[in-house]
Amino acid sequence: MMGYYILIGAIALISWLVSNKLKSKFKHYSKVHLSNGMSGAEIAEKMLSDHGIRDVKVVSTPGMLSDHYNPKNKTVNLSEGVYAQRNASAAAVAAHECGHAVQHAHAYEWLTLRSRLVPVVSVTSGMSMWIVFGGLMLGAAAGVGFGFWVAIAGLIMMGMATLFSFITLPVEYDASNRALAWLKSKNMVTQREYKGSEDALKWAARTYLVAAIGSLATLFYWGLQVLGGRD
Repeated sequence: MMGYYILIGAIALISWLVSNKLKSKFKHYSKVHLSNGMSGAEIAEKMLSDHGIRDVKVVSTPGMLSDHYNPKNKTVNLSEGVYAQRNASAAAVAAHECGHAVQHAHAYEWLTLRSRLVPVVSVTSGMSMWIVFGGLMLGAAAGVGFGFWVAIAGLIMMGMATLFSFITLPVEYDASNRALAWLKSKNMVTQREYKGSEDALKWAARTYLVAAIGSLATLFYWGLQVLGGRD
């Protein structure tokens, strides 16, 4: 178990460092005010309009960096630090979330696949580690057998969460690419503002990358505990 705690500690530390860097970047580029004077909400509405999307609403949501696109009710939810703000960070985040709306409208395959996995992962991700651990305990007491297969079931659940994390990567990177391409092609930002938006989105993407690597490392660790313990 000591190895597991070291692994979790290392992942948590890296995640914290990347998250803090993202917040720092967001704060820094929040001071780079847009020359066009548009708010995050206005940026979002224009991007949706330019892509011919008329059935998606732009709404405000509480919190910081809580921005997301909801495909169920077709809403682009922008946090308080984005919705009414007029800076490079707000433009980047608003356009990124609209990138997901564009993906949805065009039936982007990776977004479709991720959406199909959401119901499964939402149920299994929280219990997978406990099932693996329980299976190992049963295996130790019963000489493998039933406990081993319980642990394998837990690994499969954990594997689904890991798969979900990696499928999320192309979805997030593609949304950022769509956002940046639109900001540039429509001359929505100056070169300085564009660089800020690009940098902010790169750090946002890195949070998903760290999460995916952490999920894979955890799966690998528990896989070794289960499979490595077999005769």
